Amino acid sequence: MGALYMGNKPVLKVDSKVCIVMEQMLRLLHDCGLPLKDVDFLNSDGKTMNKLLLEGKPRMTLFTGSSRVAEKLAGDLKGRIKLEDAGFDWKILGPDVDEVDYVAWVCDQDAYACSGQKCSAQSILFMHENWSRSPLIKLMSELAARRKLDDLTVGPILTFTTEAMLGHMNKLLQIPGSKILFGGEPLENHSIPSIYGAIKPTAVFVPLEEILKDENYNLVTTEIFGPFQIVTEYKDDQLPNVLNALERMHANLTAAVVSNDQLFLQEVIGNSVNGTTYAGIRARTTGAPQNHWFGPAGDPRGAGIGTPEAIKLVWSCHREIIYDVGPVPSAWQLPQPT
Repeated sequence: MGALYMGNKPVLKVDSKVCIVMEQMLRLLHDCGLPLKDVDFLNSDGKTMNKLLLEGKPRMTLFTGSSRVAEKLAGDLKGRIKLEDAGFDWKILGPDVDEVDYVAWVCDQDAYACSGQKCSAQSILFMHENWSRSPLIKLMSELAARRKLDDLTVGPILTFTTEAMLGHMNKLLQIPGSKILFGGEPLENHSIPSIYGAIKPTAVFVPLEEILKDENYNLVTTEIFGPFQIVTEYKDDQLPNVLNALERMHANLTAAVVSNDQLFLQEVIGNSVNGTTYAGIRARTTGAPQNHWFGPAGDPRGAGIGTPEAIKLVWSCHREIIYDVGPVPSAWQLPQPT
């Protein structure tokens, strides 16, 4: 819609697993009055679309998807691209424990709503030791256990198989001190094809000091686009280590700082770069209470969606027109060269 608002004629290509949904959305827009020729909709595989981009040379491409494909396209298109790519999104629980029931519910929604298949899903939870002494993890486990296939509060994972997700979990469990907090099992009594994933909402605890080790960091911060999150714990004097872990992440999309401690908020927000950061005891990583800018930061290729500013950033550019139509003074004479 942003491309259309700015007067462009976009070519729209959606992942083949879910393109039928966007096709119906486009038909709805046609029914509401969108001219049939204003948008071209393409059903294809990734290689075909890549060929179209290389030969068509679009002036701008907005890409939403994996960081790996995003980097390839950035090179192929010589920088004429904006990225709203994958995010390993973090949440930090500050030292001030409050509204535990509510915070547990938000954690459950952030990590497991839509079966975790959203680029703003809570991927890792940094929990101050004060929260460890609260019922938080117990409540999160109970909330996760409510999710079931019958009402699709947990469902098929389109981009990871069950084997791949459990394989990733087993690699994490080889890290010293790691353990399953809840989940970690396949869904039962279903007919989901094996090319998709089907696991129970899962949380794996990994000690902070182990996360920071070079041999573990990339494994722990691998985004699993499904109902899967990492949980860790920190003490007051370990906050610099937490901030170090954040600084090393390469996809700075959404984040949450769950605290009403103003000095704590100031410290974390001032030392992180995520493009959409929620702050306060009610902070979440997804599902905002109001419309706002949504997009990554820390990269000039970062796209924005959701606001007029974001639309102008992606689908337009600055252009200057300088008029000088005269009249030329009647007494004008040729000046000396300068």
